Amino acid sequence: MATHGRPLALYHDRHGIFQPNPPRAWSVEEQLAGRPQPTQFGRLLEELAIASIAACSPQAKGRVERLFNTLQDRLTVELRLAGTASLEAANRVLPTFLPKHNARFRVPATEPGSAYRPLDPGCRPEEVFCFKYQRTVAADNTVRLGEHRLQLLPSRQRASWARATVEIHERLDGSLAVYYQGTRLATQAAPLEAPALRARAGRSTAAGARHPAADNNASPPRAAAPPPEQAPTAPRKPAPDHSWRQRGLFPQGVSQSLNAEDKG
Repeated sequence: MATHGRPLALYHDRHGIFQPNPPRAWSVEEQLAGRPQPTQFGRLLEELAIASIAACSPQAKGRVERLFNTLQDRLTVELRLAGTASLEAANRVLPTFLPKHNARFRVPATEPGSAYRPLDPGCRPEEVFCFKYQRTVAADNTVRLGEHRLQLLPSRQRASWARATVEIHERLDGSLAVYYQGTRLATQAAPLEAPALRARAGRSTAAGARHPAADNNASPPRAAAPPPEQAPTAPRKPAPDHSWRQRGLFPQGVSQSLNAEDKG
């Protein structure tokens, strides 16, 4: 692209890199926009104004397969004839192999001229050729992307970025940049998060009481004394005028035994 510019269109298959696969239910944001959320490569094509054409015919796929067959067959032979044994040596063979390959297999264009266009003067490649993710700033003015955590610094535009929706760019060199409405924000590595303290299992010390571990001279707690043994209680006898002693409620033997217990 740096040599020829950007093409008018890109003819590709229906791989998940170019478009969301398989079809899924649209989110609320996608329904409002009237289209599914593009992939990272699809977003790149849109920013460069390159039309994305997904191939639906087997002829188009066969054309790509024939190219792969040529490169996987003839290119390996050329590398073997050149005596290449490393990646660096193979890269030195390509500048001489590609012109001969294109001269043999190219097809003359129907119309003269080039279908490539130069990049816009204000285009910044590092802001286009990257991965972009939307994040909501936390209450402490930090954003997180994977294992990375960035602190957003105040600016003249805003003193605090809490709850703002920003865009994080993950560039090809691994660096990160945060943008808000097209403006890059000043960031720095966020400090480590304080560990979350939670109550542990077990009995807690009462308020105002002194924990034995806090005093080195404190004596160990005494074992609790066992409860005193209670004397066995005598069985309770019914009163002489109790209804159980009335005649006719119990057999004669039971009444005689009750009277005998009273006399005894």
